[in-house]
Amino acid sequence: MSNRISKIEREKRTVSAMISLYCQGKKHTSSSSILCPQCAELERYAHARLEHCRFGNAKPSCTRCPLHCYKPIMRQRIREVMRYSGPRMLLHNPIMALHHLWDFLRAKLSQR
Repeated sequence: MSNRISKIEREKRTVSAMISLYCQGKKHTSSSSILCPQCAELERYAHARLEHCRFGNAKPSCTRCPLHCYKPIMRQRIREVMRYSGPRMLLHNPIMALHHLWDFLRAKLSQR
């Protein structure tokens, strides 16, 4: 039996780490383990979208996905989080950041 986690679970962990980094960095909360209500809502929403992704573990990165399942306002919020957290992930969670980058590049190469 393999101990590898699914791509969806890995993406959930990554988005949670990015939202947490954003929430702390923007001083929404003083605790590293608690998100502000808006960031907690975004995290729940992102996890629900990942849970119900019709592509499952074959899911492309969201920027390459032919379907945009996020509501426009949530899409704008997650973009803001990713824009802030993306570069910082290399310092705070380098393994997670490299997995995310690898998934993106692999999807890009497979579309050629």
